[in-house]
Amino acid sequence: MTTKVAIVSDHIYEPLGEDGVKMKYITIPNSDLNVSEIALGCMRISGMPNQEIATLIHTALEEGINFFDHADIYGGGKSEAKFSEAIGMNARLRKQMILQTKCGIQQGYYDFSKEHLLEAVDGSLKRLRTDYIDVLLLHRPDALVEPEQVAEAFDALQKSGKVKYFGVSNQNPMQIDLLRKFVKQPILFNQLQLSIPFTGMIDAGINVNMKIDGSVDRDGSILDYCRLHDITIQPWSPFQYGFFEGVFLDNPKFPELNQKITVIASAKGVTTTAIAIAWLLRHPARMQPILGTTTPQRVKDSCQASNVTLTRQEWYEIYLSAGNTLP
Repeated sequence: MTTKVAIVSDHIYEPLGEDGVKMKYITIPNSDLNVSEIALGCMRISGMPNQEIATLIHTALEEGINFFDHADIYGGGKSEAKFSEAIGMNARLRKQMILQTKCGIQQGYYDFSKEHLLEAVDGSLKRLRTDYIDVLLLHRPDALVEPEQVAEAFDALQKSGKVKYFGVSNQNPMQIDLLRKFVKQPILFNQLQLSIPFTGMIDAGINVNMKIDGSVDRDGSILDYCRLHDITIQPWSPFQYGFFEGVFLDNPKFPELNQKITVIASAKGVTTTAIAIAWLLRHPARMQPILGTTTPQRVKDSCQASNVTLTRQEWYEIYLSAGNTLP
């Protein structure tokens, strides 16, 4: 049974019961994780005042979000530290949160060595003020990865109780298979960039056997691979149209897309923000979008998506309005 939470004194959250629950939850295969289908990413909080961070996190929890995404590189570690400081992390609150963090990016290089992974986790534990990380992701691929070392690190982290589950980010099928040859633990997540105007992994699956740009498979059919292997895709930058180039909502560069989203949002009585997230949730891969916003109202608007189901026709209309074509 899922419950909504409310803020009470001293930044502690109490279950309210099922009345008013809006957020839907998904059970992650090969785990006992029951996660909100929308997560909050904490990359941008390092420069925020603690009170604003607390308001943001409180809002997410009130809306039913129980999954929070971090990385040791965000703010040079400050994002993790300010997260726990701002909310006054304590044992009771920690039990109601699922914390995910990522590691492996160093200044100017990647490092999946056993030594670095163990050291990185200890740093995140200290900054997050917790004894364990629910999910640890390898942050982007390391060209010099030695999967035997990753396996040793994962074993040590799991045995010590410091990390419960594992995953990757921005990896293709062969890279994941290389890890799986040595790693005992299941790979639960793959964090990948995906939004309505950034759909390479979808385009290639539609334009099969075509001599057009959309048919180029740039990621080894990672979408289908993750579905076949029960790996939950976590779309990051769900409101961006490029690599941190800006948001597409209300952007004059995307008039047709915004017009279509506005029409559908109006018909369903929700915000355009909700439709942008609902488009991702409509995919049968059961993805878990990672919100990168620092605005409480944007969090609320996004969570409306958990109660919106786009029709097949609406999904395709939005896809086409972003400039895509069908063969």
